Amino acid sequence: MTTRLARRGLHPGDLGLGTAQLGDLFHRLTDAEATAIVDTAWEAGIRYFDTAPHYGLGLAEARLGTALRQRERDDYVLSTKVGRLIVDDGAGERTRVFDFSASGVARSLDASRERLGVDRIDIALIHDPEGHAEQAVSAAYPALAALRDRGEIGAVGVGTKDVATLLRVVERTDVDAVMVAGRLTLLDHSAADELVPLCAERGVAILNAGVFNSGILAGDAPASTSHFDYGEPSSRVLAAARRAAAAARDQGAGLPVAALQYARSFPGVASVVVGADSAAQLATTAGWMRAAMGERLDLRAVLDAVGADAMM
Repeated sequence: MTTRLARRGLHPGDLGLGTAQLGDLFHRLTDAEATAIVDTAWEAGIRYFDTAPHYGLGLAEARLGTALRQRERDDYVLSTKVGRLIVDDGAGERTRVFDFSASGVARSLDASRERLGVDRIDIALIHDPEGHAEQAVSAAYPALAALRDRGEIGAVGVGTKDVATLLRVVERTDVDAVMVAGRLTLLDHSAADELVPLCAERGVAILNAGVFNSGILAGDAPASTSHFDYGEPSSRVLAAARRAAAAARDQGAGLPVAALQYARSFPGVASVVVGADSAAQLATTAGWMRAAMGERLDLRAVLDAVGADAMM
């Protein structure tokens, strides 16, 4: 399947780096640790980097820009997001405000380019527009489409975990890509039945993010201390993850390898986007991806083990 993203000359590659952790999600990083994660990604062959103003109030963008500064700009694909502006709250503190207006989009991209230290954004994603879907469709998208048509950005997309919002935007606009967060995974494949075929029909590329559901699928022994969708897993979800791990183990594979193979199995998936708390963790994930691309697991057996406890 040739997607709109590919027709615009953008090829993210099988594995991309998401940078929420560079904004100190879950754990505080030093600047050096953040740079090491990006350097390790580069050494592993990753050439797609996704970020957002939302991540650490611009910290992730700034750190990513610093880490990529010595790289040739044409050698990688870069996406960031619009929909949240970072503003001064009047008391000397910075905060986020939703803004999906045309002027908000322009201000957001200008600020992102400055923090990143780049002259262009390859993919601009409308970020978490649920609750603001009408403005996202009627204001943010046309503003981004105009920038795309003038060559000021490469492509336009939308990114959220809310499947209904993704469907609405794809149905009503000509976005090039969707970033699906945590909804095309072994534990939650709620985007599979409607969104995947709609994207295939319209040539919309899928950037599959959150494929470990915040961490619970990123190890062979899911625990109650694992994160699921940024929070604590329920007993039902934990039991399902453990059954999935056992089913993968029966095939001689780890749960993360099965999770990655499943994430890239859908038509139109242009890249699987993962995050990392450390350079070592990213190196491990890159190894899992190589295994996922080389092995052919019976994913149906893993899904059957998850059973009705999957979010569908």
